[in-house]
Amino acid sequence: MPDDSDPPRHGDADAVGADALTLAEEAEAEAAEAEALAAAARARARAIRLRRQAQASVTESAVSTTETDTETAGEQDDTSADATQSVAESPADGDTSRPRRPRWRRWHRIRAPRWTTVAAALALLSTCALLAASGYMTWHHREAVQQQRNSAEFTAAARQIVVTLMSIDFNNAQGDVDRIIDNSTGPFRDDFASAADDFIKVATDAKVTTNATVKAAAVESMTSDSAVVLVTAASTVTNAAGAKDAPRTWRLSVDVQRDGDRIKMSKVEFVP
Repeated sequence: MPDDSDPPRHGDADAVGADALTLAEEAEAEAAEAEALAAAARARARAIRLRRQAQASVTESAVSTTETDTETAGEQDDTSADATQSVAESPADGDTSRPRRPRWRRWHRIRAPRWTTVAAALALLSTCALLAASGYMTWHHREAVQQQRNSAEFTAAARQIVVTLMSIDFNNAQGDVDRIIDNSTGPFRDDFASAADDFIKVATDAKVTTNATVKAAAVESMTSDSAVVLVTAASTVTNAAGAKDAPRTWRLSVDVQRDGDRIKMSKVEFVP
């Protein structure tokens, strides 16, 4: 048997060194492989993260584009959307176990108008309202002015007609009667003209003289061509029966109307 105290041989030392070198190389190889695996894992994780970011960016862009063009896309795809929904409602061929999906009503997002558009619309509406109000005020003013003018014309004509009607001088009875007829129109003129001779005879025989003045006159009702005027008048009467400037007070309702370019009396009534 060999002695344990003998020194190691050179062949054994070389074998041990070779084994140690092999183990070291294997350890390095395993470490390199582990590092490669870790790098690959990091690369895969980075690739997954980049892909997710890209997908998220594409999704956001698609959503933004869809929101911006919803009106146009909705109008163009109404027919295709209805067809797609009809297909979605019916089960696929050969697949009777799939439940029917409910048909959801398609709602389109309405874009809110810009504040500049709203401001322009409000300005346009305000301008139209102001123009309409201005036109109405102008028309109303013209109507009021015309009514005032007509009222003044009818009132002045009625005052003069009453003075002519109630002022008689037996010395000029024919002329006074002719003036009354000339300032009358319609049935009143015809009736008075038919009784003119009798009126002249009575005034002449009674030696009647009357002088009338108008105290007040106002339009009761009026159109553009006619009016009813209330007149308060006072007169003095002198006649052969002994009256000497006897005062009288009268209230009359006078209908006047336009006859050509003049305003004439068509009716007169004494109001109590």
